[in-house]
Amino acid sequence: MSDKNTEIIEKLKEFDSPTVFNAMVEKLGLPNEDYTSHEIRYLSPEFGTVAGFAVTAEITTNDPDSPRIEWIDFYEHMNDQVAPFFTVMNDVDSNPGRGAGFGDGMARLYKRLGAAGAILDGSVRDLAGIRAVGLPIWGWGCVPGHGVFNLTRFNEPVTVGQTRISPGDIIVADADGCVRVPTEHAEDILRLAGEVRAKEAAVFGFYDAPDFSMAKLREKYKR
Repeated sequence: MSDKNTEIIEKLKEFDSPTVFNAMVEKLGLPNEDYTSHEIRYLSPEFGTVAGFAVTAEITTNDPDSPRIEWIDFYEHMNDQVAPFFTVMNDVDSNPGRGAGFGDGMARLYKRLGAAGAILDGSVRDLAGIRAVGLPIWGWGCVPGHGVFNLTRFNEPVTVGQTRISPGDIIVADADGCVRVPTEHAEDILRLAGEVRAKEAAVFGFYDAPDFSMAKLREKYKR
């Protein structure tokens, strides 16, 4: 990834995910579903907005007969990535989410390898430990256990929260969810996010003004 995109990521962290989405609409129009569905919840919202490149994988949490790739191959892949990045993982088990796909041991290792956060279309466990490590985590919720835990694929497009995410996509995530920003539009999205924030501030100021009235609101909508 370019140093320019890394700088853009740092600046995108100044905006919440709805503002980034609104900037995406300004650039690309509607319909636009480059954001995760309500199933993906911020399980450690105390860490605020996080942004990074997507590093993708698919896992199973219980299926004993699922394909299996050595985890060390994925760890080496993560170690080669430009930080900050998200591990974006989809539980493709026959009963997804029944077993945990992320825990505090993984959080320690992934953060050491450069991860800024983890997004899992599935369940996690050891949430208190993940929070203690300081790794922001998104997922469905928590369960206490897992079964056969296999890595089945990585560095390929995955679907997480009904959103198709490719390796290298920029992700901006917070308590409202996760927005996918295509890298080719990242610079424009950053600029437009600033414009969206300024427009919203003007609207909020109008609503909050001591002399607000329905007559003024009606006049504003005529423009």
